[in-house]
Amino acid sequence: VLILSQDSFYKVLTAEQKGKALRGQYNFDHPDAFDNDLMHTTLKNIVEGKTVEVPSYDFVTHSRLAETTVVYPADVVLFEGILVFYNQDIRDMFHLRLFVDTDSDVRLSRRVLRDMKRGRDLEQILTQYTTFVKPAFEEFCLPTKKYADVIIPRGVDNMVAINLIVQHIQDILNGDICKWQRGAMNGHGRTYKRPFPEQTESSSVLVAGKRSHLESSSRPH
Repeated sequence: VLILSQDSFYKVLTAEQKGKALRGQYNFDHPDAFDNDLMHTTLKNIVEGKTVEVPSYDFVTHSRLAETTVVYPADVVLFEGILVFYNQDIRDMFHLRLFVDTDSDVRLSRRVLRDMKRGRDLEQILTQYTTFVKPAFEEFCLPTKKYADVIIPRGVDNMVAINLIVQHIQDILNGDICKWQRGAMNGHGRTYKRPFPEQTESSSVLVAGKRSHLESSSRPH
């Protein structure tokens, strides 16, 4: 199982944009904040069973690092982020789309506690939330809820929903019913397959996980 975050695909900021980010005046919750072309290409290569290099993003300096993370083929890929359903080309790649629905008060409280631990000023946290985070959630994130196959209230506490999702993914893998076969052709014309328990062949299941802001996130924004 491979877990990837949409946060890895933030765009490289200009000097002016970086200055705004350091002052809490840059909107990291807008769809344009992400490098969607790179995101799509990376996911496409993963689905095809290719080894890829995923960008690394420094949330302190708001910069894409020179170092990358090498990602190898996996049976299940979980791609999580607040706007993973916004771009149709990316949205259509997923076999299973999940939306974690969390109460707005819980989202705000988690954000405040998280950012204060990182040395952020409370006034700046609240200003950024009311100026960028909440409006972006209502305009860009919440409307994509309609694309979800499963809506999960209460997040990690909803073990019934989580167990059902796990079982569904296992059924897909064991039944070999995915749209795409994970595996890239090598020079000898053979397909690379990775064994999965109780089966001779495996498929790649690309699962989109939708966080409803700040849930188990490393995002500083």
